Amino acid sequence: MNRELKRISAVIMAMFASLFVASTLIQFGFADTLNSDQRNVRTLYDSYKTKRGAVLVAGIPVVQSMPSADQYHFRRYFSDPMYSAVTGFYSNYQGATGIEQAMNSYLSGKNSSQFFEQVNALLSGNPVSGASVELTIQPKIQRAAWDALGKLKGAVVAIEPSTGKILAMVSKPGFDPNPLAAHDSAAQTAYNKLIASPDQPLINRAISGQLYAPGSVFKVIVASAAIANGYKPTDTFPNPAKFQLPGTKTFIYNSGEGKCGGAARVSIADALRLSCNIPFAQLGIALGQDKIRAQAELFGFGKALKIPLTVTPSIYPTNMDDSQTGLSAFGQFDDRVTPLQIAMVSAAIANGGVMMKPNLVSFVQSSNLSILDQPNAQVLAQPVSSDTAKLVKQMMIGAVQNGVSSNGQIPGVVVAGKTGTAQNGGSAPYTLWFTGFAPANNPKVAVAVVIEDGGGMGQRGFGNLLAAPVARKVMQAVLNK
Repeated sequence: MNRELKRISAVIMAMFASLFVASTLIQFGFADTLNSDQRNVRTLYDSYKTKRGAVLVAGIPVVQSMPSADQYHFRRYFSDPMYSAVTGFYSNYQGATGIEQAMNSYLSGKNSSQFFEQVNALLSGNPVSGASVELTIQPKIQRAAWDALGKLKGAVVAIEPSTGKILAMVSKPGFDPNPLAAHDSAAQTAYNKLIASPDQPLINRAISGQLYAPGSVFKVIVASAAIANGYKPTDTFPNPAKFQLPGTKTFIYNSGEGKCGGAARVSIADALRLSCNIPFAQLGIALGQDKIRAQAELFGFGKALKIPLTVTPSIYPTNMDDSQTGLSAFGQFDDRVTPLQIAMVSAAIANGGVMMKPNLVSFVQSSNLSILDQPNAQVLAQPVSSDTAKLVKQMMIGAVQNGVSSNGQIPGVVVAGKTGTAQNGGSAPYTLWFTGFAPANNPKVAVAVVIEDGGGMGQRGFGNLLAAPVARKVMQAVLNK
């Protein structure tokens, strides 16, 4: 009998120990994760009992909580739709998105770093006040990006290459988060209207959504792969006016359907400067998909990333034949990217081959003004050597100074850049791009611009015509030019 009692006692003790460990992990180990999960409706309702912290840009609230005369006590107010892609919305009907979701545990006062405030609130009977979150966004640069896009559909990302700080992030069309913050059924009605819109304003096009064909901005990655694998910018390829993809009856052409310059052969540098598809298809086939993919992955393709918003990984396809590899080498076939990814590529080239981790949060400050979190600049990867970065930078300078990316020029400033005009099949409008950085020899900003639907011009729009001027205005805002 004693033996059986001992066994039962041991089992009960083990069960209690398991329960203790599990509850401890949930309360302390996973508390922040559970509190920030947008599916946690209880957390959302509980957060209305306290004054939620503000989201700040240059010290000014762009999101804040104000008293409300109902059972929720506070309502969320958003100052300007131009921040909607970053802040997201906060709703007791649909949860939260953007920074409101990603930083929810701090904003709601439930982060583990606010433990002593929580204890003090418990003892005093006063509710915890949420912490404020200061963003890295700069208002003048954000405004320049928002205004430069105008009524065009697309996105802009601007990064400080040396730190990874995101200076601007715009997605258009944007939306007004205020109707979604209502405490009655009007919030659900507003949400339904946004969801039903064919323009999909709730999608942050800078970091997520269906992703984009990169077109010729992908040539920066292929050029990097080429240099890293022993090619020189002066190495040449045959320069026909059309090129038959291996194993197919399909011909590809350069823009304008002519040769890439007038010579019988064309260099890699001139092919990038003039954005010619045929030599890059030949280069891509010569390199092979594995070397291109390896380079793309070093730049961040296929990898999870939080800034702290969750970024959809960009895609370089697998299991291609030579014809598909040739198409992928100039940003077609199944290449798919976010504007943030393309901005990261330019930022790494600008920073001597070192890619800093992109970040939207400058610091988190408690209600008693103590700093709870202050992310440091962090190296994410070194996708290319400094020598490779220098050579690719020179090719990008050539593309802006005397190539087909000329609308990225800024008087008195050397700009490195690359345009792109991606085809989307059949008669579908093109996707238009510009990416680059300035000043080229002391970079303060790297930028990526994407414009959907050919900018309203169908297949007559192209990157240098519409995307490059947008990027130029954003770079000028940084440089005050």
